[in-house]
Amino acid sequence: MNFFASCLLVLGLTAANAVPALASDLSARRGPAAPFSFDTVTGQAKALAAKPYAAPKTRAADTLEAIDYDAHWKIRFDPEETVSISPDAPVQFFHLGRYFKDPVKIYQVESGVSREILYDPGYFDSPKDSPARKLPADIGFAGFRIMRPDLKTDWISFLGASYFRTDGQSHQYGQSARGLAINSGMSEPEEFPRFTSFWLAPGEAPEETMVLYALMDSPSVAGAYKMTMRNKDGAGQTIDVESRLFFRKPVERLGIAPLTSMYWYSETNRSTGLDWRPEVHDTDGLAIVMENGEQIWRPLNNPKSVRTSTFQASNLKGFGLAQRDRAYTNYEDDGVFYEKRPSVWLEPLTPFGEGAVQLIEIPTDDEIYDNIVAYFIPSNLPAAGEERSFSYRMHWKDAHPLPGSGARTVATRAGQGGVPGQPRPADQIKLSIDFEGPALKGLGQQDGVTAVVELSRGEPINPYVLPVVGTDRWRLIFDAKVEDHDPIEARAFLKHGDDVVTETWLGQISHELVARPQ
Repeated sequence: MNFFASCLLVLGLTAANAVPALASDLSARRGPAAPFSFDTVTGQAKALAAKPYAAPKTRAADTLEAIDYDAHWKIRFDPEETVSISPDAPVQFFHLGRYFKDPVKIYQVESGVSREILYDPGYFDSPKDSPARKLPADIGFAGFRIMRPDLKTDWISFLGASYFRTDGQSHQYGQSARGLAINSGMSEPEEFPRFTSFWLAPGEAPEETMVLYALMDSPSVAGAYKMTMRNKDGAGQTIDVESRLFFRKPVERLGIAPLTSMYWYSETNRSTGLDWRPEVHDTDGLAIVMENGEQIWRPLNNPKSVRTSTFQASNLKGFGLAQRDRAYTNYEDDGVFYEKRPSVWLEPLTPFGEGAVQLIEIPTDDEIYDNIVAYFIPSNLPAAGEERSFSYRMHWKDAHPLPGSGARTVATRAGQGGVPGQPRPADQIKLSIDFEGPALKGLGQQDGVTAVVELSRGEPINPYVLPVVGTDRWRLIFDAKVEDHDPIEARAFLKHGDDVVTETWLGQISHELVARPQ
């Protein structure tokens, strides 16, 4: 469980067994009515960007600081106070506390008219000695979550900065998304834009569960967001995101459609893992489909120092972080179910243009820390006063909806190089990469399957490929000579005759992958 997940748990993500009647008349807890459309939010964002940034002023900071892990755990949303946005979108709210001190405004939209849902302490149950009882009666909400109609589980939540996430196809939270990333992975502190207001409306078409609008603000940018959500039980969620951004000042690195995840170790670097479980990760790789249709798979790393990798991907067809390993026996954790964590695929609905996908990998020694970030960076950065718009579709599924029948990478393993029974060279690392998919099914050793392996330094040593007995997999094995601490960039794929039959595997080969005997 990562830190974000634990914070959600702290805020009371447990469900009542009974299904209460939804709060239907909250007129005493509503603000005045006002006409509303996406242009309303856009106008507010544009007006904000024309003024100097005003940082939120935390009210009752000492009292909020006292609402620590234990105190938060005891504050529960009263299910009788659930607000119905539509029959399939009942909403419950999160309480403020030590980890989320800045309130957000939440509005309900009906028939083109919005009214603010005003905070009231009566939305929550808390112990008599809870610090929450000392807060002002209008302190505000930290965020919200959308429940399933029976109110037993939620399927999407918005809490903190511009973070949101869904529970995907297998109903298990994992990686998170953000509205925007600014100056991630740089020497200067990262800027975290914040959703300050939300407008919640019923879907505009029968298949739409809900439409959400959000106002974003930060020192560098203000923005308006529209998210059209479809939640289909057993099929995961799709979210169409439209953003309109207004820049107060230039930024050095602009991350569009950022994803945040956790990767501690997998079969790739298992020898360096100190935990009893075979693998611990929310996702195990980054996938990209290039403009020309080439599919890329890059296994994740847990490096000893921060690494930033950039993949030129102008006019890309999509990208995302995936949890491909779906076998419970590869995790053996029946408390957090890593094998059920969602994969997220980002599909541009309007071209992203010239740019690249950037992957940031941060060292971690525990599962509570999110240490993986991926996003698209445009080549042409915005200037102060400039406006930008982006639209894309997010698929929260078990697997990415990738096109074609090409085989995909299903495992990447590393070990000491050399030949069994002979002295092992200290500067060689062996890679074993498994591919599986329709394009390889039924092929045998005699059918002319070959491997293409390219290294940024040196040549692959003794590369060969063979079918894995008893499976439909093919395995590529080769050694690489690593003479220093800088990783070697590797690229590999399989061919059947003249046809490429797999995606392109990209990897970083370094001594960090292998724990050698002392």
